Amino acid sequence: MATTKWSIDPTHSEIGFKVKHMMFTNVSGKFGTYDATITSDGENFENAAIEFSGDIASIDTANADRDGHLRSADFFDVENNPKLTFKASSFKKIDAGDYELTGDLTIKGISKEVKFPVEYSGILTDPWGNIKVGLSIEGKINRKDWGLNWNSALETGGVLVGEEVRLNIELQFVKQA
Repeated sequence: MATTKWSIDPTHSEIGFKVKHMMFTNVSGKFGTYDATITSDGENFENAAIEFSGDIASIDTANADRDGHLRSADFFDVENNPKLTFKASSFKKIDAGDYELTGDLTIKGISKEVKFPVEYSGILTDPWGNIKVGLSIEGKINRKDWGLNWNSALETGGVLVGEEVRLNIELQFVKQA
């Protein structure tokens, strides 16, 4: 079977995350600039090759001071590590609409294997004739596993920034001719 290339549709995709702030509420953010590709056997996505890269400088939490701090050496160190990347080692079909995605997530030069459940929305043709596939990914990582260690103790106990990062990723890919 011939391989099929799929490219990200950035106008219909979002790479989002949430982190506890002051052990109390969540702060949400997203990456504004990223790229992702899928190479599959036709329209069969089991064992597809999936790659992603996100530009750290595009991080947006709706607060310029916080975004600047996240880009600094305290967190992502964008000057020395401009991108985070993901490369799948496995994309396994669980049932008709569910997959398990396994691969290496690299942040600040540190690669760790991660595993996420993926909801497969199916394939459709949009009103302009483009063939698209939709994927939703939710998962959790511990930011300290990638050296994102900065924190500040609170006078009332606890810390300013939670360790767990919850990912909420909505993706549309377009089939390439």
